[in-house]
Amino acid sequence: MKVCLLYEDHERGREKDYYDTESIIQDLGLDSLFLVASKEVIYDDGEVKKLEAEDSFVLETLHKTMMVPLNTKEEIEFRQDVVRDSLKFPELIRGLYGICISVLNSWDEQGSGRDRINQGSPAQALVYEIRRLRKYCDALARIRDTMMRQNGLTSKGLTMFRGELLMAFPLEREANIRKLLDDVLFFTDRITVNDEYREKLMRPRIVLECRLEDGLKLGPMKVQEVSSETSKFFKRGGTREKIQRFREGRIPDSFPTIEDPRVLGYTHQLEFELVNHLIKKLKNFKEEFRTFFEQLKFQTAFYVGAIQIVQHIERFGMEYCFPEVCDRRDLMFEDLKEFVMAIEQRIHVIGNTTSLKQKDLLIVTGANQGGKSTFLRSIGIALIMMQCGLPVTAHSFKSGIFPRIFVHFTRREDSAMNSGRLDEELKRMNDIIEHIGDGSLIMLNESFATTTEREGAVIAYDIIRALQEAGVRILTVTHLLSFAERVYNETKDDPDSGVAFLSAERRQDGTRTYHMIPGEPTFTSFGLDLYEKIVGNIGTSGSV
Repeated sequence: MKVCLLYEDHERGREKDYYDTESIIQDLGLDSLFLVASKEVIYDDGEVKKLEAEDSFVLETLHKTMMVPLNTKEEIEFRQDVVRDSLKFPELIRGLYGICISVLNSWDEQGSGRDRINQGSPAQALVYEIRRLRKYCDALARIRDTMMRQNGLTSKGLTMFRGELLMAFPLEREANIRKLLDDVLFFTDRITVNDEYREKLMRPRIVLECRLEDGLKLGPMKVQEVSSETSKFFKRGGTREKIQRFREGRIPDSFPTIEDPRVLGYTHQLEFELVNHLIKKLKNFKEEFRTFFEQLKFQTAFYVGAIQIVQHIERFGMEYCFPEVCDRRDLMFEDLKEFVMAIEQRIHVIGNTTSLKQKDLLIVTGANQGGKSTFLRSIGIALIMMQCGLPVTAHSFKSGIFPRIFVHFTRREDSAMNSGRLDEELKRMNDIIEHIGDGSLIMLNESFATTTEREGAVIAYDIIRALQEAGVRILTVTHLLSFAERVYNETKDDPDSGVAFLSAERRQDGTRTYHMIPGEPTFTSFGLDLYEKIVGNIGTSGSV
């Protein structure tokens, strides 16, 4: 049985990961997002009481899932609907996740892994297999009952999952499987009993049918019944054992096998063969649910992470919405905030509102420390979250789908670099260009600022204009003012140029509002503001 909670018609993503996921995670700060997704917020009377310890499996699941983008509007909306149901019924999702953890952990504790089974005797391996099947049955019954009790589900993913589970594991099938497993209890108990004075012992009842043929030869043998009976355990050599043997000896067509060790050996072999034959009848059941619990654990872990992301969004007093898919050349959002900055620095983050229609190049300029890089990261984080079905920290958000997202942020020079910073930037850009294709978006943050302003502006212009002509969507924050001025002069009189300009707002007194406003690019970074602020602080403190 397939789970299909992340994708409507298959289990795992057929899509490719983003190129260079390491850079995306590093430059957008997504490790902090993965971390908060792994920690449940515990409330007490509406107040945050504590954060639970990190769930490493949820963290790793978010890491894997968020780096595989959904490629269609339908896939995004399918997953968004499951997230909405998860937020309405968080205990349902946590319950399913918890059942999977419980059953998988119990298998490990009982040594039911393949390596452990293969090391034991055939009889011990069969016992492990029976135990595994019983765990299957118990856990499936809990999951089915949990889903049946849940009313109000509206997402296609969860309603389909419930329907498929009820068809695959109805009450009648559960009853038949439990009966078979109960019938062979004598086998599992005998293998595991070590205490001679145990109060009760499961003993077999095996009824065979066979007719005599000519020459008193035995004809084909048929199994009429295999079942388990519970009896009082007796001390070997005691009176109760003798009475038990006497009673067994008076049963017509029966004999007590315990009296003859030679017969007993054949009997145990017969029991093993019969039980093994019966358990093989559950082969289809095993195959059907072979990877069910691993998949359900993985897929519900993603939704547990989604629940906990929203908990942290609300914890920091931010608004969230489910993004809408629109044309690739459109990008519109209202009060979009940079979530990672909020959770890392625990500050109130300023939101931005932007409406770009039929634009494929956005150039952001303006004052130093005006929030430009934060603004760019907020868009990148929102796109990654949107394309894996998660809500974003905005009042509203609309964007096209970009299966290929690339980041090119300026990097600090370190000892690992084998060349200068400009060479390193150009190498990374060359790697990106080699992987660019349909549906590509690239975010440039102060790229090519590691050389002279004149040289950097020429490099930026040539590369960005070539990418634009190739149909790549480009979002760039730059201090290369001659580059911005050149593009502006070329496009200012063309309303269909496909280029938009935003600037970090700065008031007359030098105050940064951290808002990006449309209009002519700012041809200065107002570096003197920072100089005066730093020098002024030094003069005030009396330091040299």
